[in-house]
Amino acid sequence: MAERRDKIVDLVNREGSIVFAQLKKELPDVSEMTLRTDLKVLDQQRSIIRVYGGARSVDYAVGTDDLLAHRKARNVAKKNDIALKAIELVRPDTTIFIDSGTTTTALATALPNQRLLVFTNSLTVAMELANLDQVTTYVVGGELNRQSMSVTGARAVKNLGSLAFDQLFLGVTSYENRGGFTCGSGDEAVFKASCVERADETVVLIDSTKEGKRSTFPICDITDVDCVVSDGGLSLDFVTRCEEAGVEVL
Repeated sequence: MAERRDKIVDLVNREGSIVFAQLKKELPDVSEMTLRTDLKVLDQQRSIIRVYGGARSVDYAVGTDDLLAHRKARNVAKKNDIALKAIELVRPDTTIFIDSGTTTTALATALPNQRLLVFTNSLTVAMELANLDQVTTYVVGGELNRQSMSVTGARAVKNLGSLAFDQLFLGVTSYENRGGFTCGSGDEAVFKASCVERADETVVLIDSTKEGKRSTFPICDITDVDCVVSDGGLSLDFVTRCEEAGVEVL
């Protein structure tokens, strides 16, 4: 029993959040009643947070949007594939904003050394861009979020001021039909939404494991973006919604 419950906690922490169907698929030989009891006990122990239809990791539930170090280790190959697709969209001699997150950091790592004006609120993105002498980088000031190693808050939103970007490469925590693109921090959600408003073109970078999940704070909906770059594993329903909204999917 202890081994099974440890496996459940590991699954929840690895994915950030799960639905009950995922848990049942992972442990097909365990009855639904037993799994629901496991979730109840683990919730009481504060090992996970039980929610309607599934569970979330403690980090997600408290609104930290999970530690960057934890997220960096997840789905590395998918994130690198997304980054390589996304750099094909970057045009020289333009102004772009690269959002915070592990996938957007992978984009910064793969970015070719070409003439660009890049704004970011991510310390990890800025560190990668520091290696490129043809790229002029501006870091937006504000309050440091130690979990995501990014700058957010009211001051960060204010510092966006009257800036305008040719392209925004937006990182998100999850997507669910009812809530659209979401994340686990209220300050980050407000900042990301402000960036969307200031961009001529918004490109969402999202790996397919984030589809069908919902975090607490909404950023924007499909109709607010222009392109979605993923790893090829998005559902037909999601792709169809994008097509109906005139959103390109790569």
